[in-house]
Amino acid sequence: MEFPDLGKHCSEKTCKQLDFLPLKCDACKQDFCKDHFTCAAHRCPFAFKKDVQVPVCPLCNNPVPVKKGEIPDVVVGEHIDRDCNYHPWKKEKIFMYRCSKEGCKKKEMLQVACDQCRGSFCIQHRHPLDHSCKHGGRPVGTARGKVRR
Repeated sequence: MEFPDLGKHCSEKTCKQLDFLPLKCDACKQDFCKDHFTCAAHRCPFAFKKDVQVPVCPLCNNPVPVKKGEIPDVVVGEHIDRDCNYHPWKKEKIFMYRCSKEGCKKKEMLQVACDQCRGSFCIQHRHPLDHSCKHGGRPVGTARGKVRR
């Protein structure tokens, strides 16, 4: 035995295997082999500290804290009655950005701004030629090229 201090024995009473890469239980802080490192495999007395589940409100999707000894269903029900931020009658506006082109009433989800006049436009009027843009340093021309023969 060249390395007598290398590795540790498994803390499971029925195992005691010498393991050179032992795993430490997060709850009880004892060393175990790969077969017994889970809380269920070595019947950890402190497993309840790691098995904490927080219920989530089915309406607003927010976690609802539950104190020890309380029934989660009752706490979630009280949350829905008092603190829940879910309002089905109040809809959020998705299409917020109205087109600045005169006569156009379209709205977009994202703002499409013109680089020259800084106006907000719909997809159809986003190009300077499409909304008759008169601002900017250089004149706006058509995208025609010379034809080679």
